[in-house]
Amino acid sequence: MSRIANAILTLTAVLALAGAAARAQAPVGPLPPKPGAEVQLPPKDTQAKVKVQVTLVNTPVTVRDGRGEMVHNLEARDFQVTDNGVRQQISHFDLGGDPISMVILIETSSRIEPLLPEIRKTGILFTQTVMGPSGDAAVVGFNDSVDKLQDFTANADLIENTIAHLGEGTSGSKLYDAMAVGVEMLSGRPQTTPDKPGRRRVLMILSEATDAGSEARLGEVLRQAQLANVTIYSVGLSTTRAEFQAKPKDTRPQITPPGTFPLPPQPGVPQTPTSEENRYGNIDLMAAAVWAVQHIHDQVKDHALEVAATATGGEHLPTFKDRSIEKAIDEIGGELHSQYTLSYTPKGADTPGYHEIKVSIVRNDKKNLRVRARPGYYLAPES
Repeated sequence: MSRIANAILTLTAVLALAGAAARAQAPVGPLPPKPGAEVQLPPKDTQAKVKVQVTLVNTPVTVRDGRGEMVHNLEARDFQVTDNGVRQQISHFDLGGDPISMVILIETSSRIEPLLPEIRKTGILFTQTVMGPSGDAAVVGFNDSVDKLQDFTANADLIENTIAHLGEGTSGSKLYDAMAVGVEMLSGRPQTTPDKPGRRRVLMILSEATDAGSEARLGEVLRQAQLANVTIYSVGLSTTRAEFQAKPKDTRPQITPPGTFPLPPQPGVPQTPTSEENRYGNIDLMAAAVWAVQHIHDQVKDHALEVAATATGGEHLPTFKDRSIEKAIDEIGGELHSQYTLSYTPKGADTPGYHEIKVSIVRNDKKNLRVRARPGYYLAPES
């Protein structure tokens, strides 16, 4: 064999070895979990170890008139946005047109089993009324575990079929862990920037306002939701309503002896819808939302779903009174597609700690208009 032939063989062998080594070192990349597999929570305390820089703040804004009707005739120049008192330049303005990416969190615990037939019928409402023709959605079920049932898809049939075949789970309800997973999933969806369109990130929750066994805390989840520009909407499921639907109604006439009055409910007796409504009382949800984000190591005991919605600019709709689950979903869909989206890149507002966002209307007729927006976000200090 000649010297030239030997040299060619040697060069070929070297190149083959180099290619194999490069392939061996190439990262495979994370694989998405299979549908139905339990979802792993993101590492804890991530926010405490790095300083988060906010490059874009999306603020959903709902405006209603004195009659409670949505207002649709405002323009960007009619709004003023401040971040910690510093006026901001609105870089993106939209009225209900930006496509939606949504994670649907559904409690599947045995406690709400009587409501599951009604919930299984809601798939078409999520796809047609909330998601819309240009949106996409994922479905996550939770009880003692958090299970990804359907990854993000624009295929309405897949979403509707997943919801139609929800199974009953255990008696647990890891609500906060499920919320953490939903926020993490939405954090990867493209956002709107001044240069290109993106998606509104919406976390839709169908659940009781009860958490049992979660590792995550509500304040931690809300901090991340605010930084990721995730808006939380919730439909409150009622165990009281579930109990009433589960038990056959007694149609026999109830005879009360003369001179007697109904006694107050005894301990352990399920509350009626009227008495359950009275539990909510008059509380300052905005103050509670700010407190939850500032004090992430303290437990939020009551009104978790209401606090979560308020903290992110969304809304909580209970269903224990006259509002059905279907009606609540329909109301949320109507609001999302009639809602303003204001975006800005924070200027003069990089101080660690809580940042208060204020949205106001600068029009002569603003006196009769009511504005609802997210209250702010929290920047962790550099450690």
